[in-house]
Formats: sequence, C-alpha cells, structure tokens
Amino acid sequence: MPTIKIPSFLQVCLVLLAALSTSYAESIAKIIPQTQVVKINGTSIEVDVYKPIGPQKGAAILTHGFTRSRTTMGEHAQALVARGVLAITPDMPCTFDFRCNASAIAGLVNLLRNTETFGASSQRIMLVGFSAGGLSSLLAADTPGVVGFVGLDPFDRVLPNETERAGITASRLLTTEALILRAPASRCNANAVAAPWGSEMKALWRDELIPGASHCDFEAPSDWKCRWACGDTDPALQLQVRQGILDAAARWLQ
Repeated sequence: MPTIKIPSFLQVCLVLLAALSTSYAESIAKIIPQTQVVKINGTSIEVDVYKPIGPQKGAAILTHGFTRSRTTMGEHAQALVARGVLAITPDMPCTFDFRCNASAIAGLVNLLRNTETFGASSQRIMLVGFSAGGLSSLLAADTPGVVGFVGLDPFDRVLPNETERAGITASRLLTTEALILRAPASRCNANAVAAPWGSEMKALWRDELIPGASHCDFEAPSDWKCRWACGDTDPALQLQVRQGILDAAARWLQ
C-alpha cells in the first residue's frame, strides 16, 4: 500500500497564508476610480477616472453601449490602468444621438490633451467603444490626439437626414488606425451590421471575428440584463476581447 503523506499543521498554515497574501495582493492591485463631473458642450458628464500608480503611458476613453453605463467598462479600464494607461469611462449624455455622444468624446479628448482635469494631460489617446459606444467612438476617432480606435462588437445605423449608415461613411474617411473585435451575427449586434467597417478602413490594423462570442462578452463587467437579452458570457472569450484591447494599448500608447 502506498504511503500517504499528510501535510503538517505548519505546512497547511503556510499554504493558507500564501493564498491569503495572493488574494490581498490582487485586491490592492485594483485601482479605485475617482468619479468626476466635467462639462462638455454645456452638459455635465459623470466619468470614472482610473489613474496609474507609476509612469503614465497615454490615455484611453472607454465608451459603454446603449442603455448601459460607465461601470460596464470598468474591468477593461482596470486592465489598462494596470499597464500604466490613464483610463476614463464616461456616462454618455445622449441616449439616441450618436453624434452628440461623439462630440462628448471629442470634448474629453481635448480635456485630456490640453488640461490636467484628470490628473495629467496626455497627447496619445485611444478610444474604445462597445456596441453603440463603438459607433460614437468611431465618429470621434479622427479628433486630434487620438492614435487608435477599438470597436467592440460595434453597432451601426442610418442617422437622421442621412442616406447611408454613419459607421460606413466614417470608416471610409477614417485616418486613425483601427482594431475591430466582433461577435457572430445576432439580434444584439443587429445581425453584425458593423461587419463591413473593416473593408472600408484605409488604416485597419485588425478585424477579428471571435467565434462563439455573445454581444455581452465585449463589455466588462456585464450583468444579467445583457445576458438575458443577448446571451451568456464566456470567461475565455472575454479574456480574448481583453487581450485585444491590451494589444492595442501596447501598439499605440508605448
């Protein structure tokens, strides 16, 4: 019969202490965002600001989807701030007006470039937008100071008084480098309505379809409302999305 080695009490205590130390280290690694209210075009906008502890490597503005809030981009912001990026997650001021939201994003870019409103100025800024926030971010992506655009399963539509979907038009005109991360067609991305963007972009870096991903895999944290409407999340696919954002930060903000 093989001998079974029973760990000593001291060994058990050391293992538990190591686990607790790891958990503590992970908890203190989380940056608690500072919530600020700024005025853009006369409208007050609430933003969460994630400030890196060490040297700053540029900045990112992460924009939420339709009927969502700034908190649903918080985990992406945490991942970026851990890499030295000043990350900002705003609540968008307009529900249905994508150009209004694009103007707000451009205003935040200008604040980042020309003031120390968020602790430090930055001349290199990337835009990350989920779903409807992806369209608004695209419309703002040629603002001076923006060095890259990430669309997370973005949405597109024809805006009032226009005949073509706004994202298609903006994609043709875009000079900023872009990364598109997409889910397969579903009702929540309007049957992959933004899939043609990549073929129109002159400065496209990557256009990546993530097989099996739901719309909710592209925001973080998601919640039961998104999962109920748009499908369950998959941690492995969420990690793939997160890595794409970090790859973009490494490319554009070093």
